[in-house]
Amino acid sequence: MRSRTTLSTTNPPAAKSLQEIQELDQDDESLRKYKETLLGNVSCVADPTAPNVQVIGMTLKCETAPHPLVLDLTGDLTKFKKSPFVLKEGVEYRIQINFKVNKDIVSGMKYTQQSFRGGIKVEKSDYMVGSYGPRPSEEYTYVTPMEDAPKGMIARGTYTIKSKFTDDDKHDHLSWEWCIAIKKDWTE
Repeated sequence: MRSRTTLSTTNPPAAKSLQEIQELDQDDESLRKYKETLLGNVSCVADPTAPNVQVIGMTLKCETAPHPLVLDLTGDLTKFKKSPFVLKEGVEYRIQINFKVNKDIVSGMKYTQQSFRGGIKVEKSDYMVGSYGPRPSEEYTYVTPMEDAPKGMIARGTYTIKSKFTDDDKHDHLSWEWCIAIKKDWTE
């Protein structure tokens, strides 16, 4: 099994509300400007029924793919297990995740994926996404480092991938499963 981890081992600070953060150190001009840069236009009010973090979609980015491989993560997530993406063996690809932060600052967001073939875990990858302030009218984008798809006759087949988007406070913002079929060519 191959495992990649790009995580920090620091402890997160105590949680504070957005209002508490804005009220701290109001007399410090440089800190006030820093908060404005970090938080943006927080006067834009999010839908009160929306979760703090909304994972909108995922795209498998590969320059040689005949079309983008896109998952809309706002609807029925069970359909992704039934119809695998075809990925040509040995190609380089990245995963792009689009998400929104609606209400409060989120610290230490992390994307984790585990790949299984025939029920056996073959790879686990953890990616530190970062910390983000609320901007309900904007989408944030995170792109993983370049990866190589498995190649060779033995590597061909269907892989189930369990993905999870979490943060330092152990909130599971979204978990989903999807499948990739590694094939000799895109159209096979």
